[in-house]
Amino acid sequence: MSHLIYSLAIMAQVTAAFPWVANMPGVDSSLLGRRSAPMKRQSDQATCPFNTNHQGAAPYNSKYPYTGAQNGLAGTQTGGILVPATGDTAHAFTAPGANDIRGPCPGLNTAANHNFLSHDGITTFEELVDAQQNLYNVGYDLAVLLATLGVALDGDVITEKLSIGCDATSRTSATGDLLGDELGLDGHNKFEADTSLTRDDYFLTGDDHTFNGTLFGYMDATCQGTFNRNNLALYRSQRYAQSKAENGNFYFGPKSLLLYGAASFLYELFPSLGPAGAPDLATIESFFGAVSDGAGGWTHVPERIPPGWYNRVGAYTNLDVSGEILALYLEDPVLFGGNAGVGNFDALGSFGAAITGGQLTGNAAAVKCLLYQFATEDVPSSLSGVLTLPLEVIGWAAGKLNPVFEGSGCPLVA
Repeated sequence: MSHLIYSLAIMAQVTAAFPWVANMPGVDSSLLGRRSAPMKRQSDQATCPFNTNHQGAAPYNSKYPYTGAQNGLAGTQTGGILVPATGDTAHAFTAPGANDIRGPCPGLNTAANHNFLSHDGITTFEELVDAQQNLYNVGYDLAVLLATLGVALDGDVITEKLSIGCDATSRTSATGDLLGDELGLDGHNKFEADTSLTRDDYFLTGDDHTFNGTLFGYMDATCQGTFNRNNLALYRSQRYAQSKAENGNFYFGPKSLLLYGAASFLYELFPSLGPAGAPDLATIESFFGAVSDGAGGWTHVPERIPPGWYNRVGAYTNLDVSGEILALYLEDPVLFGGNAGVGNFDALGSFGAAITGGQLTGNAAAVKCLLYQFATEDVPSSLSGVLTLPLEVIGWAAGKLNPVFEGSGCPLVA
């Protein structure tokens, strides 16, 4: 009983500062004495598209091996490969249907539209690891890290399934929703977070996954046709300032560093031949599905690989992305923390070896270790609470990550 009372006291403190906590999955708001008007819960299984004809990713073969990644194992990590290969109709663009799930990540939406992931948007750990390598030449270590974070935070570690968009618990979980909702990549403040490049903050509109043409226009105006590190660092800081000013529930926690990693993909992964290519508007339009309406606005079509496109030559590794996260952040540093109402910002203190005094410090190696922590430790998810990972999830994540982080110098979970 004392444990219950203590837990309720802690949750009441969280709810006082962040009233939306009481409506998140797994929180019984009736126990918290919440008085403010209820907000819509994020779980949306009833409206999540459901394709009864689930088919896995198109298989790879000796004729079209790409980097040779299969079954969740490492490929050659040598790219410079035409994607899709000439004659590979299995990976040709196929628009999603009304019953297919798409979500907040343009890179994964593109992969599903080309059948590198299951076309209905219900994917697996192995598919994610293979697709990142074969399509983009993401390094095996980074492919494992991102797949682990996705499944551990938003999917199911027993089935190793994940929805790349909305809550499809009935299809990703081995037990249905008996043990709670699995929100997919739309789940807020897990993998997805405030200040997205082209998606709304969840608590502003209730939709953190749909392409926002106005935000794409802001990004284009800032980048002026060149989506490189300097311009995207500036745009990231602009989005931070916008969200902080407009969103009373704004939160920019440690896992928001993943947003910088995602921004780096625009110039490290999306250009033909990666950093040897041009991160120009035509390329970004294709991967984001952005189409000019001719009047200064932007509409959306399904994301696709640009014609005549080659993946990057050298693999994009954990250390590479850690370096880019640090470089992007340091060009326009911001404080980690959140709002308890508009105009009432509180900064976080320290987390790990890379965040001190509310700011990112250290070096790329420290950032790399922080990325490991996101999947294997409890991480702040609001100013007053943490996202507590079950021991089973931590054990599963450590089992996936420890082999690729061995020798990194990072403290590893036993």
